[in-house]
Amino acid sequence: MAALARWCLGHRLVVVILWVSALLGVAVTGTVAGTQYSNAYDVPGTESTHAIALLHKAFPQASGDTDTVVWKTDGHTHTSVRDEAVHRRMDHALKEISALPGVSTVNSPYRAEGSGQISRDGSTAYAQLVFDAQAGQLHAAQVKKVVDTAKSAQDKGLDVELGGSAISRTEKPPAHISEIVGLAAAAAVLLFAFGSLTAMLLPIITAVVSVGMAMLGIGLLSHTMVVAEFAPMLGMLIGLGVGIDYALFIVTRHRRGLKQGLSVQESAARAVNTSGRAVVFAGATVCIALLGMLVLRLSFLNGVAVAAAVTVVLTVLASVTLLPAMLGLLGPRVLSRRDRRRLAEHGPEPEMATGLAARWSAFVERHPRALAAVSAAVMLALAVPTLALHLGSSDQGNNPAASTTRKAYDMIAEGFGPGVNGPLQLVAETPHPGDRVALHDLVETLRHTPGVAAAQPVPTGENAGASIGIIEVVPTSAPQDQATDKLINHLRDDVIPEAEDGTTLDVHVGGVTATYKDFASVLVGKLPLFVGVIVALGFVLLLLAFRSLGVPLTAAAMNLLAAAASFGIVVAIFQWGWGAELIGVGRAGPIEPFLPVIMISILFGLSMDYQVFLVSRMHEEWAQTRDNRVAVRVGLSETSRVINSAAVIMICVFGAFVLSGDRVIGMFGIGLAAAVALDAFVLRTLLVPAIMHLLGRANWWLPGRLDRRLPRLTVEPEEESVEPVSVSELDDAPKQLSA
Repeated sequence: MAALARWCLGHRLVVVILWVSALLGVAVTGTVAGTQYSNAYDVPGTESTHAIALLHKAFPQASGDTDTVVWKTDGHTHTSVRDEAVHRRMDHALKEISALPGVSTVNSPYRAEGSGQISRDGSTAYAQLVFDAQAGQLHAAQVKKVVDTAKSAQDKGLDVELGGSAISRTEKPPAHISEIVGLAAAAAVLLFAFGSLTAMLLPIITAVVSVGMAMLGIGLLSHTMVVAEFAPMLGMLIGLGVGIDYALFIVTRHRRGLKQGLSVQESAARAVNTSGRAVVFAGATVCIALLGMLVLRLSFLNGVAVAAAVTVVLTVLASVTLLPAMLGLLGPRVLSRRDRRRLAEHGPEPEMATGLAARWSAFVERHPRALAAVSAAVMLALAVPTLALHLGSSDQGNNPAASTTRKAYDMIAEGFGPGVNGPLQLVAETPHPGDRVALHDLVETLRHTPGVAAAQPVPTGENAGASIGIIEVVPTSAPQDQATDKLINHLRDDVIPEAEDGTTLDVHVGGVTATYKDFASVLVGKLPLFVGVIVALGFVLLLLAFRSLGVPLTAAAMNLLAAAASFGIVVAIFQWGWGAELIGVGRAGPIEPFLPVIMISILFGLSMDYQVFLVSRMHEEWAQTRDNRVAVRVGLSETSRVINSAAVIMICVFGAFVLSGDRVIGMFGIGLAAAVALDAFVLRTLLVPAIMHLLGRANWWLPGRLDRRLPRLTVEPEEESVEPVSVSELDDAPKQLSA
């Protein structure tokens, strides 16, 4: 690592030019190629996937996004949507919409075939809009024109709202507002920590360059594998957080070296060789945790895992190459003017842990039992809501109350019943006359099945779909209700098998609601395996790094506790709705089924980061003194400040993503911000050191036979002692490097 750092310092302009060129090259390629993101939740082998396959076989041309225009009378100015004035206004608006670019067809309720799109009391109606492409491929300006045209029909006593995936694209806040807010908050923390504008900019630039390249690369990756639409935003969330933190650790070590009188070149090389090694180790653990999702063998998560891992790899690479090159360009200016003046007047001084950090470390040493009990109680209390975790997919009924998609969702639910927002599709091949008779009989059975509001066959027309039978089933409950999950199970386990008995009929329950349920069920079934793999990998890495059984066991327990507590906060806000509308993340609803898997991956990686930075300093002191109390006290006092600074930066970056306007990203933002806060301020600076004080020498115990067989893995090598340079030599360092 030292050799790499010295090469980057000696060729600093070349390194910077290479990074800028690579960024521009990926940007041009990405602009030309575009993206192909997909939110396909189908899981091979499930019933809903079979249903999707049959529908694609029968209707390959039905590929555009389907959205809705909903209108409702208030009962005063207009009594019914059938009133002549309402009919005329809406019919004119729908004709204008059908002529707009990007709109394929408009199915009006004022036609004979659309009579079912008017509620029984006549107060509500909706039209289905079919675009000529999926939501992700539509231009925002096209969709905005549809919204404006529909809204122009709104009148006193007539409310018009729109819903659907394409429409939701018009409700996003200004582009990159969350990233800008997060970066601004991180910059403020860095400026406070460093006292130098120049030093503050280094982590920001490193993170922005690496994350920018990663985002563009993820777009290219979407052409080769399934990548979820939220993957780039998630990658940016992770990349900005870890990228700034990794650069912070290296810059902090470099500044310490300069204050000790080292030359710019020697200080930067040592910073990369010590903190840089820890960064590489920490980044590797994050990537391993993320790539652990591959064991689930779900294409939807494979793309997310690879995209996030690529982002982390690029942030690590930028931290150990681009960052030292910039350190060489800036020379001693990474120190504040006050630090440089003090260095010139008093010379190098050893940096001792003093102030609050030292006092807190001594306080933990004196009261380990009480502090361990209190902190554990707090974490367990926060974890209690996790017991009520309900996995399912949120929909537009969870959007903010003021959004048009939420209003449209509520209007349809009120006028037609909650199940209309998430109907089920029963699909079967019916090549034989007996199959079609059995399917017809199934329709009659479904109409008398508890939990079913309506069931009707869907016309397939004279095409390939003629051999496909489709029944649309509207539940009496909302798509997110557990009653709907029970209905799906009842149909699959009882109702449909009875209808199939004695025939060749093979019916599959599909539709968006059933697909989400199957996806959640598969993930829940594989979650224990996934958690076990992640915990085992983390245990092995820490075992190799610290030659101890106590350290990795403590880390595994703390990681699980942090995950449970952060899930508890997510459940309280997003599932129970505590303050959800207040912070703009919409109405309460289920937790996305993939959230636990992805969050556990990220949390275990980030928790390992803090564990490595904390325990590596303790381990270094233990190796020198063989005194556990001293090792824990010194390690905590010397690392707590930088860990807390790094945590505050991550909290700012993660928390700002609540402003993204995306409920899923909001879940990740709040969950990760809460996890980092608990991990840094409760676990790593309180519970972990308290437990290590209680365990004593057992922290570092490893059976001799196992010790001899394990390979050696060093996180941070021991620093060599060197003679400090003079202040004049320090000031001349940039000139020496350029010679």
